[in-house]
Amino acid sequence: MPQKMKLIVSTFVGCLMLTSCGGGSSDELLARYTPLSLENADTLRVNGYLWQATIDTLDFMSIESTDATGGVIVTDWYTNPRAQNERTKVRVAILDPRLRADALSVDVSRQARNQNSQWVDMPVQQSTVAALEDAILTQARQIRIRNVTE
Repeated sequence: MPQKMKLIVSTFVGCLMLTSCGGGSSDELLARYTPLSLENADTLRVNGYLWQATIDTLDFMSIESTDATGGVIVTDWYTNPRAQNERTKVRVAILDPRLRADALSVDVSRQARNQNSQWVDMPVQQSTVAALEDAILTQARQIRIRNVTE
């Protein structure tokens, strides 16, 4: 992953108080969750670059479900080993076959454990969602540039 992308992802990770661990390597996720061909990105109902970029960006989280036709990727709850009383879940919807900022919808859920050890929904800062969207879009552009120049 290029240095700038690492910085963007680490900014997102920092916003969520997460560390890079858990979901398996990017290669493992690619093998399991890449049903779209990037070569056909312009003819798909879901943008292949955004799909791949989402998988790459969220590779530290376990994937709960994917729907390549509908363009939805949902992670499982992720708990940072250093913040055991907080967890985060991400849902990304790719809404358009074009590589555009408005083709991406990101929803981040956050929960914290209360005194009774029950999970309670907590607010998520808009800057956290924006950082994740930016990381995915930047990664998608980089993948496209690599494909065009190769």
